[in-house]
Amino acid sequence: MNAIREQLGLNESPLSRYFSWLSGVLRGDFGIPMSQALFQSFTGASTGGEVVTVVDQIVPRLKNTLFLAGVSAAISVPLAVTLGILTALYRNTAFDKAMNVSTLSAISSPEFFLAYILILFLAVLNPVFPSLSNIFPGMEFSDRLNKTMLPALTLTLAVTAQMMRMTRAAIINLLASPYIEMARLKGLSPMRVIVTHALPNALAPIITVVALNLAYLVTGVVVVEVVFVYPGIGQLFVDSVKIRDIPVVQACCLIFAAVYILLNLTADILSIISNPRLRHPK
Repeated sequence: MNAIREQLGLNESPLSRYFSWLSGVLRGDFGIPMSQALFQSFTGASTGGEVVTVVDQIVPRLKNTLFLAGVSAAISVPLAVTLGILTALYRNTAFDKAMNVSTLSAISSPEFFLAYILILFLAVLNPVFPSLSNIFPGMEFSDRLNKTMLPALTLTLAVTAQMMRMTRAAIINLLASPYIEMARLKGLSPMRVIVTHALPNALAPIITVVALNLAYLVTGVVVVEVVFVYPGIGQLFVDSVKIRDIPVVQACCLIFAAVYILLNLTADILSIISNPRLRHPK
């Protein structure tokens, strides 16, 4: 135990351990997993003759999570914006009311419930996609995409509703503006009025909610990855919590926080770029 404490730096003061960990993070060194340290201490050797670091564990898992987030974003963002435009165009109709009920149901349903519903209908009753997303390095892209579809569809249902409702609300708020009325008086079609005149001025709130949901696709995948046994960073985080592998848990939390901060910063920058009044303040 003394050897393990010395290897992990647990024999130092808390302040010293913090600054040692922080300096390592700035150099891209998150240390070694506690399970690796225990293995080395009890056996006197490391797995395969090489030390497996936290970065070695996280990088392949993070790539898998980013792939899942990319597939989900490619489906959810265009779908949400399109549905938001259509519900704003046909507001107070049966289509608008049906979409509002559907989105509220999706927002209210927990992810694991949506996941099990999709497994039931798309994997058990109708075997379209596999129920387990056991992907691995070197896998063909088509097979990888096929095994990723169910978790991607689950995340799509979870994030599309909020983006759609924000798009709808942002466009409807602009439909009473004088320049929208002028466009209508010119004889432009309702779809062209919304897409050409209203949508560009509604980009700022839409960009913000899209960025928040993209961050959620990376940091909020824990439940989805556990349900589908998807080998991403969320699954690694849960496994590390179970065995109390603190270095891996710290690294995962830091990555989650960094993703949220960077995407929020990106959203603020894009909101300024898309709004001439913010680019050229008087």
